[in-house]
Order: sequence, then structure tokens, then C-alpha cells
Amino acid sequence: MGIKYDETAQGSAELILIFGGVIIIVLFAALWYKNYLISAGNEISKTDVQTVTNSIQSLKSKF
Repeated sequence: MGIKYDETAQGSAELILIFGGVIIIVLFAALWYKNYLISAGNEISKTDVQTVTNSIQSLKSKF
């Protein structure tokens, strides 16, 4: 009897490596995007929001 090579686990191992790589990329992108949003949020001030609100209110009276 010869030794039968069983390669069914190889496909599973490759899928685990692919999913692991994708998860790492997604986590890295989420952390980078979080840092980007935190730094972008500091640029908006209350005066900017008030200016936009006043502009909207003035447009409301024209309609």
C-alpha cells in the first residue's frame, strides 16, 4: 500500500491565511481612518456651525 497524500486541509489553511490578511488590512485601515476623522473634527468650530445655521435661516425667509 502506498501512502495517500491528503491535501484537503491545504485549501482550508490557504483560506485562513487569506482571511487573516484581509482582517489585518481592514484593521489597519480602520485605525488610520479613525485618526483621520479625529484630526478633521478639530477643524470644525462652533462659529462655522453658527455661520451655516444663519445662512440656512436667511434662505428660509426667501422661500
